[in-house]
Amino acid sequence: MSPSRVAFPSMLVSILLLLLLTACGTSSQTATPSSGGKTIEVVAAENFWGSIASQVGGSHVHVTSIIVDPNADPHSYEPTTANARTVAEAQYVIFNGAGYDPWMDKLLQANPVSGRKELNVGDFNGKHEGDNPHMWYNPDYVTAVANKIRDDLKGIDVGDASDFDHSAQTFLTTGLQQYHTLIANIKAKYSGTPVGATESIFSYLAPALGLNLITPYSYLKAVSEGQDISAADEATVEQQITQKQIKVLIYNSQNTPNNIQALINKAKANNIPVATITETLTPATASFQDWQSAQLQGIQNALAQATGK
Repeated sequence: MSPSRVAFPSMLVSILLLLLLTACGTSSQTATPSSGGKTIEVVAAENFWGSIASQVGGSHVHVTSIIVDPNADPHSYEPTTANARTVAEAQYVIFNGAGYDPWMDKLLQANPVSGRKELNVGDFNGKHEGDNPHMWYNPDYVTAVANKIRDDLKGIDVGDASDFDHSAQTFLTTGLQQYHTLIANIKAKYSGTPVGATESIFSYLAPALGLNLITPYSYLKAVSEGQDISAADEATVEQQITQKQIKVLIYNSQNTPNNIQALINKAKANNIPVATITETLTPATASFQDWQSAQLQGIQNALAQATGK
C-alpha cells in the first residue's frame, strides 16, 4: 500500500472540524519538560511505532496509537475530531512520514502546540515521498528509531533520563533478542536463496535476511501503491513461479486483490511455499517484537520446506 492510494473524500469536512477544535483553544496547550515522575503523552500514527515507544518509555509514557485496526489502510485514513484532540494534547508525536501518513501532517498543522516534539521517521532516516516507506521492516532503522525515541523522551523528561536509557537498552537487547536471532539464523542458513514477494513491504527485510529478492522492484512498488502492473512485469513474475525460479513467495495478507490472490494460488499449484507478512501489528495487541518474530518464523518455516534444510 502506498501514498498514491490516498483519497480524502471528506477531507474538507475534517479540516473544518479540526479548525473548530483549534478555535476552541486546544492548540494553546504547551508541552513542557517534566522534572521527573510525570507521564508523557505520546501519540503514534501507527501502532508498530507506538509499541516501540511504549517499551522505550516504560512507566513514564502513555502512548496512544491512531492506526490499530489491521484492516485499516494507513495511507487513506481520515482523522477524527477525537484524533485531533489527542494530537493537540500530546507532548510527543511519532509518525512514519515518507508519504505514508500525510493525514498526520494535517493534524499537526491544524493543532500547533508550543514545545511539542515530533518525530517524522522518514525525515530521520533520509526518506522522502516516493521512497519505500516501510521502514519498520529494516532492522537498522528499528534500532535507530528506538534510540531516537529514547533521546527525545530524555529531552522532554530530563529527570527520568536514566530510566529511558535502561528501558531502551532492555528493548534493544532482551526485547528484540528473538527477532535478531531469527534474522541471523535465516541469513546464515538460507543466504542467497531466490525468493519472490508481492509488495515493496518486503524489500527492506529481504537483504537483512540475506535473501535474493528477484521480483522486479517496479512490480513490488506498483502493487504497494495500487497502480497498474506492466504486462512485462506481470509476465516476469508469473514466469518466475511457473519455472520455479523462486523458492518461496512472501505476500502481504492485508492486501490481496484478485490478481495477487491468483498469484498466490499459482505459487501453491507449483508447490512453492508461501509466507505472510502484514503492514500493521497482527494481532493488534501484539508487541512489535512478537509480531515480527512470528512472521520471521513463518518465513523460516517456508524456506525450510522449500529447500529441505
